[in-house]
Amino acid sequence: QVQLLESGGGSVQSGGSLRLSCAASGYTYSRYCMGWFRQAPGKEREGVAAIDSDGSTTYADSVKGRFTISHENPKNTLYLQMNSLKPEDTAMYYCAASYGSSWYALGSRGGPHPASFGYWGQGTQVTVSS
Repeated sequence: QVQLLESGGGSVQSGGSLRLSCAASGYTYSRYCMGWFRQAPGKEREGVAAIDSDGSTTYADSVKGRFTISHENPKNTLYLQMNSLKPEDTAMYYCAASYGSSWYALGSRGGPHPASFGYWGQGTQVTVSS
């Protein structure tokens, strides 16, 4: 059984940094993609960043240059380093993983599309105040 457990969310001021972590258990595909998504109240879920089993990454236009996604294989943990945070980054952040494929579709804003990911965590809240 695959489980994804996010941590690292919190409240920061504009310009601050946070590092999100996602511990994946039972996820043993050799080919895969994992990603971070976010959803603010009243808005659709948005793809933030993704990484595949070759290490290739994709970012939404709104976070390029500020966020960095990485995956640590031995620990099977996904990270999202978020710098220069803005109030518009406030949302619930979710970790997701594919059903054993390294391919994923792109959303309209340049990040990964949620439909390409089948496993989801429960989310961690990020709040950025101005």
